[in-house]
Amino acid sequence: MLPAVLLIAHGSRVAAANQDLHKIAEALRATERYSHVAASFLELAQPSIPEGGRECAEAGATEVLMLPYFLSAGSHVSKDLERFREELLQAYPGVRFTLCPHLGLHPLMLDIVRARLSEGQAVAK
Repeated sequence: MLPAVLLIAHGSRVAAANQDLHKIAEALRATERYSHVAASFLELAQPSIPEGGRECAEAGATEVLMLPYFLSAGSHVSKDLERFREELLQAYPGVRFTLCPHLGLHPLMLDIVRARLSEGQAVAK
């Protein structure tokens, strides 16, 4: 069976700011490489991480890849997300929850930064 994906972002009180994660979830669903894709937020927005984990488990997932949509490995990434993973493992013992690395300094991040800088230069002209 294909793994499910639980995308995790910080969350914002500004609803429009949370839409990026939902758009990423839609794009991942369209690839049909995952059994289920859920978006979740650490705080300030819904659904919460436990709600997203429950959604994946109730969709029949036996493996859930938890992807932190974070650029830095602050305390949320280094401590809080591991705590949520442990809670989900306890709540759904038949499901394996794996915390993936955050976006951080992935080699492709430099390409993204360069693309955004080029876009900025184009606007400035």
